[in-house]
Amino acid sequence: MPEELAGTTIAFLVAPEGAEQVELTEPWKTVEAVSGNPTLVSTSDGEVQAFNHLDRGDTFTVDATTDTARVDDFDALVLPGGVANPDFLRTDASAVAFVKAFFDAGKPVAAICHAPWTLIEAGVVSGRTMTSYPSLQTDLRNAGATWQDEEVVVCRSGPNTLITSRNPDDLPAFNAKLTIEFAKTPA
Repeated sequence: MPEELAGTTIAFLVAPEGAEQVELTEPWKTVEAVSGNPTLVSTSDGEVQAFNHLDRGDTFTVDATTDTARVDDFDALVLPGGVANPDFLRTDASAVAFVKAFFDAGKPVAAICHAPWTLIEAGVVSGRTMTSYPSLQTDLRNAGATWQDEEVVVCRSGPNTLITSRNPDDLPAFNAKLTIEFAKTPA
């Protein structure tokens, strides 16, 4: 088994309800497959309810909350999408502060689908080149980002590496890039 992320701890930030399940589970499995340590972070403890588009999916146990988790304990951040998930996160001050702290610390962040809404709220997209679910392109442009319709975009023109993808169909490319980019970060 490859060990590209051995010794790294990756935060996966989701709301208590609404994360697109495959955008949580597939990157999570990828991190585990390359010996990384994924950690589920949410705004409250207990369990989070994932969704398969509009249908309830599985529940997942929270490992840490945004009000107690320390960015120093993580090497990178993954932001799964789903419409409700980032819409909730962008209204929670501790979640927004948690996300912004990864940029302030120069740590890599990977966001897929609607997750860039949280990045917009954190004020970290201006001057960045990125992609997202197509309905967010105007929001991203209005926040100062350059939007591209690509399966995955890696942007290094900022304080950290930012990896973005459009939707679940892009997960193979998203997972491949996050593995490569997260491995460049010293554990």
